[in-house]
Amino acid sequence: MRLLLATALVVSVATLAACNSSASPGTGESQNAKGQPIAVDLPRADSDFWNSYAKYIPQFAKDTGLNLMTPTNSQNDIAKLVANTQALTSQGAKAIVMAPQDTGAIATTLTQLEQKKIPVVTVDTRPDKGNVYMVVRADNRAYGQKACEFLGAKLGGKGKVVEFQGSLSSVNGRDRSEAFAECMSSKFPGITVFAEPTDWEGAKASAALQTRLAQHPDINGIYMQAGGVFLAPTLQLLRTKNLLVPPSDPKHIFIVSNDGIPQEFDAIRKGEIDATVSQPADLYAKYALFYAKAAVDGKTFQPGKTDHDSTIVQVRDGLLEDQLPAPLVTKDNVDDSALWGNQIGK
Repeated sequence: MRLLLATALVVSVATLAACNSSASPGTGESQNAKGQPIAVDLPRADSDFWNSYAKYIPQFAKDTGLNLMTPTNSQNDIAKLVANTQALTSQGAKAIVMAPQDTGAIATTLTQLEQKKIPVVTVDTRPDKGNVYMVVRADNRAYGQKACEFLGAKLGGKGKVVEFQGSLSSVNGRDRSEAFAECMSSKFPGITVFAEPTDWEGAKASAALQTRLAQHPDINGIYMQAGGVFLAPTLQLLRTKNLLVPPSDPKHIFIVSNDGIPQEFDAIRKGEIDATVSQPADLYAKYALFYAKAAVDGKTFQPGKTDHDSTIVQVRDGLLEDQLPAPLVTKDNVDDSALWGNQIGK
């Protein structure tokens, strides 16, 4: 079933400084693309971050007058993503927005869509192989770098840190893990890092933390690569061990996360965690749909600065990535009304 949103196009973004004159967004809806169905596959429903992203999709589709097909959800399963993509294609999708969690296994599907001239916009993740029209993402290496520098400073360059690695089959997990490891090795060699593979699963992270705390009760730092799945089980475990104490307590374990969900902000305010990198769930939805519409309109873009505080970079031949801003959030700026985590639901 398709949801036809028949309002006039009101693109809330101005012309990208990096696009050419034939591809200026915000100039009104072309007859060429009017009413063309655009599909969105949501990657999972077990993450507060992705559930927030899902809420923004219909909102921005309505704001921009898109003909949004009923979103599908691949539930962190590449086979379901492939099946959903095939179904959306057969139902007439003219562009597809997706967020493949396994960035290697999606290559064949991307090739098939390219052959059918159906443009793809990937959100948050970048395919290891295959072409897409645009990647809408933040600089994930910067996530690992920011987390490292925050923890290194808080720990004074000494201590033991548990790192919940995202799945290494995902470019995000690799980028965050590699950057965190490189930064710790070069800047804070006095900190021991226990890198724990989790496949983005909260239960695996909690089990790993339980084991490490038993072996090393002096652990004083945690890096969670995805607060949306790791926050609740981590806080629950620390609470049962009487380790969920304020930063002024010597037993406090300094925690930095990635996502920027409201639950993380509440935990920062309570002193339960200390920082998070705010992934822009709202901007992911906004610009994913913007680029999907631009693709159907036949517009093109070039590397360079944009007017929405991001940079389009060419990550390899024929593949562009719009790297959106992702600020570090601490107790000093956690109440900033501009952060999407303080806006959603209001």
